[in-house]
Amino acid sequence: MNRFGNNIRLSPFQVILSGFLSVILLGTLALMLPVSARSGQWTSFETALFTSTSALCVTGLVVRDTATHWSAFGQLVILILIQLGGLGIVTVAALISSLSGRKISLLQRTALQDSISAHNLGGLLRMTRFLFRVTFAAELAGALALMPSFCGRFGPVGVWMAVFHSVSAFCNAGFDLMGTRSGAFSSLTLFRAQPGVVLPVCVLIVVGGIGFLTWSDAAEHGIHLRRYRMQSKAILLTTAVLILLPTMLLFWGEYADLSLRERFCLSLFQAITPRTAGFNTADLSAMSGAGRALIVILMLIGGSPGSTAGGMKTTTVAVLFSNTFAVFGRRRDAQLFGRRIENEAVKNAATLLLLYLTLALSGAWVISALEGLPFEPCLFETASAIGTVGLSLGLTPGLGLASHLILILLMFFGRVGALTVFYALINSPGAEQSRCPAETIVVG
Repeated sequence: MNRFGNNIRLSPFQVILSGFLSVILLGTLALMLPVSARSGQWTSFETALFTSTSALCVTGLVVRDTATHWSAFGQLVILILIQLGGLGIVTVAALISSLSGRKISLLQRTALQDSISAHNLGGLLRMTRFLFRVTFAAELAGALALMPSFCGRFGPVGVWMAVFHSVSAFCNAGFDLMGTRSGAFSSLTLFRAQPGVVLPVCVLIVVGGIGFLTWSDAAEHGIHLRRYRMQSKAILLTTAVLILLPTMLLFWGEYADLSLRERFCLSLFQAITPRTAGFNTADLSAMSGAGRALIVILMLIGGSPGSTAGGMKTTTVAVLFSNTFAVFGRRRDAQLFGRRIENEAVKNAATLLLLYLTLALSGAWVISALEGLPFEPCLFETASAIGTVGLSLGLTPGLGLASHLILILLMFFGRVGALTVFYALINSPGAEQSRCPAETIVVG
């Protein structure tokens, strides 16, 4: 194991945790500098810390509009943090070590395995290089697809905007530079009915959010879905359902008075962006209560493991539904695509559901009590934070220091992983080997 001095040993979970914390601090210091702000003045520690955490945790919640507050240097710092957060601190460090000829230790390999949710230690460096190639190829393709719309409307600066929004979309971050063009905190509402922007951003969000192992299966097996891993099949099926069903619900329930093209663009975008990109093309405060509740559910679910997205993950939902069907069918084990799911995965899925619900609800309750605000909009903000989404009903910029700290912690939990944080803090040397006597307990 890795040693600091002679006594301190870090677990792989602690390596991931310390890596994120270190980069958040460095990003905070960089964003505090006068050169990072348009005004040329020092930015407060609170604002810089919130922005650095949101960028590295690829969330998108902001207390200052990105385009109007931050200078070109500040925006570049934010973009670098987004890219590091999307790829993962440990992943980037492992690739740099590999390219420099340094040997990767077992601890680093284990941390890298946890970071990208790989199934085993074999071929991790090859997977990491593949991850980087796919990431930069997708971001380049996204930037090229966005350039005609952005350059046509904004001129040469549209090139930088296309690159920034492509990286932000692929990394599921949701940071935008539209504040000086269509008003602060306006996100992509200026392009709400323009397929040239809506569709590329949607594709980038989905591709970035399906996970690196799914990319590997797609590269190896192409359209032969039967050859994919069970996890990849579950991710693709769950993702498809979580796009199609909300799109239909929003199409018929929220935007019935608009033109067909506008209804489709708005419905599709609002179905995809809550998992977990944070861009927006509609006024969320004008949505019905049912519509906002649907958005909250999607934000908590998030993307897929080993991806740029946060949330509980699509596989968690797939495992929970599979276990429910097993209970209904009186089957001993949960199953997906003819494969048995291990009980440990079922326990982890149930634990994640309880953790995310508890953190989102308790955070919303505390913020509501501190700020004297209604519970529902507070829950929207906390679900957005822990799901690393970035959608907002406009509450975040006006909240106090204590509420901002709560959102910072939720963003950190959501990106690093709630279980990773707890494992790092507990640092248990191993699983308990003894078993207590069994006794029946009735549930339900």
